[in-house]
Amino acid sequence: MARRILRAGLPGIVDVAARAGVSPATVSRYHNSPELVRPETRTRIADAVQKLGYKPHAARSLTASRTGSVGLIVPTIDNAIFAGMVHAFSTALFRHARTMLLAEHDYDLGREAILVESLLVNGVDGLALVGLEHKDETLRQLEACERPVVYVWNYRRRQKVPCIGFDNREAGRSGMEHLLDLGHRDILALFAQTRANDRTADRRAGALNALARAGVKIPTHRRVMCPYDVQASKDVVVDILTREPRPTAIFATNDVIAQGAYFAVMSLGLRIPEEISIIGLGDFPGSSALEPGLTTLRIPARRIGQHAADALIDMLTWPSSDIDRDQKFSVELTVRGSTGVPAAKTNQGTGKKRMT
Repeated sequence: MARRILRAGLPGIVDVAARAGVSPATVSRYHNSPELVRPETRTRIADAVQKLGYKPHAARSLTASRTGSVGLIVPTIDNAIFAGMVHAFSTALFRHARTMLLAEHDYDLGREAILVESLLVNGVDGLALVGLEHKDETLRQLEACERPVVYVWNYRRRQKVPCIGFDNREAGRSGMEHLLDLGHRDILALFAQTRANDRTADRRAGALNALARAGVKIPTHRRVMCPYDVQASKDVVVDILTREPRPTAIFATNDVIAQGAYFAVMSLGLRIPEEISIIGLGDFPGSSALEPGLTTLRIPARRIGQHAADALIDMLTWPSSDIDRDQKFSVELTVRGSTGVPAAKTNQGTGKKRMT
């Protein structure tokens, strides 16, 4: 439904391929080298083109000469999560006399597929996509376009295209282990939405793995899904902390959520880290300026953006090269004042201490 609304009925190469029962690559081949397509297949594609009203200029543009532009599609530009990477990506392309075309899909992978088609139709020389999870429609387009493509931000081995980022499972595990090493056992885990977001899903998996390895079980009500929004995160945490017993620490899958939690703790007059420790992930703007500073895991966002742009330029310059362009970056645990050893707490109304 989203596809039909956003594209206003304008058919694309994937629509033709689906109707004809072939791959997008075959449709592109039909328009550019029809003699390489079997007669019966050409008939089916021609019928699909006619019935859909598809304009073959889109297929031609997939193999057109270079335009000097490179596409980058990110989940959001509404906060600072990807700002450093986008800036470095654009700067690196500029040094190579290339222009960045930026688009966001708002954590909607169906919308991402539409944006991929739009950028390809407009002749981008290459594409960078955030994350490893994409719609089958997107993957078919990438296979058909014969343009260099890289995945950024998340990293796993043995992907079909170059993968440039960091292991989000390791990052989530490292953050949770920091709290466990300090002695925290009653931990509030704030997880961002995992729908259309393999990065936060991996961080969640890593954090839960760290808890399991330490033999620590946190109840379901201590595992909370939280929006990517400082105010929303603050509201969620205020509601939780006004109940007893309170957790001794808060783990957040990114600094946006962690900053909201930080403001919630401050608004309730609780001391950081004496009464509650907080750790985030990302080291976004403002995290170091809090008082005390937010403990977090620093993502090398600018290095990821620069390396991704350089990799695409290399792939454009030497398309037949078999150089492995995968790049795994490490995240750095940056310990500031927001985490510390938990103190024994007195349960409200009982006078009894509970060990943390």
